[in-house]
Amino acid sequence: MSQPLRLVVGITGATGAVYAVRMLQALRAVAGVESHLVVSPPGVLNIKYELGMDRQQVHALADKVYSFRDIGAALSSGGFSTAGMVIAPCSMRTLAAVAHGFSDNLITRAADVTLKERRRLVMMVRETPLNLAHLRNMTAVTEMGGVIFPPLPAFYHHPKSLDEMVDHTVARVLELFDIHVPGPHWEGMDASSANTGSA
Repeated sequence: MSQPLRLVVGITGATGAVYAVRMLQALRAVAGVESHLVVSPPGVLNIKYELGMDRQQVHALADKVYSFRDIGAALSSGGFSTAGMVIAPCSMRTLAAVAHGFSDNLITRAADVTLKERRRLVMMVRETPLNLAHLRNMTAVTEMGGVIFPPLPAFYHHPKSLDEMVDHTVARVLELFDIHVPGPHWEGMDASSANTGSA
């Protein structure tokens, strides 16, 4: 029996907890994929505030759950094979910690392991406007091989609800790991409907 594809999901206290919840729900419907979840204490508070969900409800969406403080968990070792990690949403504090190698909890340690093992790390950073420290930290993570993916909505698929916007972003993130879930995809602009006027 082949080993399932393991994807680590970290949830921090930035706004946008819905992205992580929808990602976990989408992963449950994909055969052969196993979700490994770590939630920070501010992440738990934000999930409750934004979505009205408690810790147990979110934990129930994942295949495996780890304590934020369990720095000795399987995720802390490069010997534990994964497809990579998504931090959704990613706070500026977590971004800074990863950018500077501060592995002081299981989310930042798992991110450090992902980078050192040359696996894919996707950080769905949530802040605006951005100051110079934020930008420099994003540059540092990018130079180390990480992917900075602010969850910005797309409009080319004419979304009719917030759920459609969220699901589109989640699908695009998962595609970075070759995990395909239903959702609209850009097929090119129909020439008959394109605006041919001058810019």
